[in-house]
Amino acid sequence: MTDMLNIALPKGRLGEKVYALLKAAGYECPAIEEPGRKLIFENPETGVRYFWVKPSDVAIYVQRGAADLGIAGRDILLEYRPDVYELLDLGLGKCRMAVAGPRDFREKPGRPLRIATKFPHIAAKYYAGLGRDIDIIKLNGSIEIAPMLGLSDVIVDIVETGKTLKENDLEVKAEIVPISARLIANHAAYQFQYDAIRTLVRKLEEQL
Repeated sequence: MTDMLNIALPKGRLGEKVYALLKAAGYECPAIEEPGRKLIFENPETGVRYFWVKPSDVAIYVQRGAADLGIAGRDILLEYRPDVYELLDLGLGKCRMAVAGPRDFREKPGRPLRIATKFPHIAAKYYAGLGRDIDIIKLNGSIEIAPMLGLSDVIVDIVETGKTLKENDLEVKAEIVPISARLIANHAAYQFQYDAIRTLVRKLEEQL
């Protein structure tokens, strides 16, 4: 089974869309469509083994070699900077990384800007480029309430439709970078399974 491509799929709607794309490209695996709680599925006929993992863990599986390929959001790649190859923008899961704050918020240049975020590296890099003094508050849950409770001035987070921001009296103040799902590869796998991986990439490109 060592010649099979091990592919880490992110759990949830994005992973389902990615699998549909891979299936259309000729990499179907009927077992993955059966109901149940299994996490690993393989199809020797198409030479693929899929497994479901938490979206934020995909890059770890790929970097460490447990997966040859994986699909990770650009937000994860920018924040955690895994040592992987980025092969293809799949154009799925499109959203944006943005700065958001209360509608009436105005910056006070004389003091550090307090930023609540799940993405401290992205936030720090963005504001370093602006030369702005900041105080980053790392949170893991819903961060929209941070400005409402006075914990932060603004937030840096993923924005898809903006509905959640609107419902919490926030608005986008600046867009940092567009986000979408990317196909990534392990360095060693890309070298030793180059032909199989490039064929998969080419077939995906045909679908896109």
